[in-house]
Amino acid sequence: MNTEPRQRVGAMRLVAPLAAALLILLLAAMAISGHWPELQQMVRFSGRGLVASGPSDITQVEIRAGQDSIGFRRSAAGWTIDGMSGAVSAELASHIDTGLRFLHVSEPVRQIAPAELTPGNFAEFGLDPPASVVSVGTAQGALTTVNFGVLNPVGTSQYVRIGGSPTVYLMPRHVGSEWQVARDMARRLRAQAEPGAAQRGRSLFLPVSVAQIWAVEIVAAGKLTRFERDSAGNWFRHTGQHSHTTNVNAHVADPAQARLIAAALESLDATAVETRVGHAADAGQLAKFGLSYPPMIVLLYARDNSTEVARVEFGGASDSLDRYARLAPGGEVVTVAEFEVKRLTDLLKAVGAGS
Repeated sequence: MNTEPRQRVGAMRLVAPLAAALLILLLAAMAISGHWPELQQMVRFSGRGLVASGPSDITQVEIRAGQDSIGFRRSAAGWTIDGMSGAVSAELASHIDTGLRFLHVSEPVRQIAPAELTPGNFAEFGLDPPASVVSVGTAQGALTTVNFGVLNPVGTSQYVRIGGSPTVYLMPRHVGSEWQVARDMARRLRAQAEPGAAQRGRSLFLPVSVAQIWAVEIVAAGKLTRFERDSAGNWFRHTGQHSHTTNVNAHVADPAQARLIAAALESLDATAVETRVGHAADAGQLAKFGLSYPPMIVLLYARDNSTEVARVEFGGASDSLDRYARLAPGGEVVTVAEFEVKRLTDLLKAVGAGS
């Protein structure tokens, strides 16, 4: 007589209560701790990037480019800019944190050993002197200096060197891009705090300069128009529904149209706040300013980033010369000159996207 089926049934009867008991223990652990015990281990990772210290361990950052330097400190309230009071905006803090995470986890595309290098290579790679330097430090005194050079010939990676080491790394382009955006946003905040800016009573509206922007979407009259830069950095209107292969831009800007787009976006870059109205407390106030359903929305994207750096909403007219606007979703309501909005409307018409 074959006893194998009976043995299987017996084994299953023993396993089932054990599995049930284990599940009960796991549920009890989750009730106490708020998570599955295994998941706590699964979300941990070991950084294989240029900086060994974890992002949460970094308490100070300095970004240098040429003679300009700007520093950040982590406090209980969040990141602050050296020499300025108050925590930075959530958008700027997000770029700092993302930049630190990239330094910790992004692996080099290629490593160039010292034996392969000559003294002239460092200038060729934009590392003598470096195009920009990011120094990160911990509360325990650990300091890492990351020197960023130029992009490689195809523009997909950037030459990087760690201070004190002759090895050169090719890092994904987005690692350095985050620090360019963070530095740009911080410099704008610092410039607004200078005495001259306070005396003028005006400040730049955008939190980041257009020099750091590689795609712009304008929603107006129910239509979306997208502008992008080509591989040379020139602007063109993106048309058609299609996708690109990784790091390949098949478009080449038309010179005449590129000048029109660049002129309009450079003017947007210089847009100043005329008056500060304050935060809209409820939907009724948003409706009053024409911001419940803004007639024009502008989305600005940094390079290699699918999340907008800024979302600008232009609302109704405050008078014949000014228009309400805000940086959404939580920005205060301000007024800007009406001609700033008209310039964007004229751009849409000039490229055949206006109504």
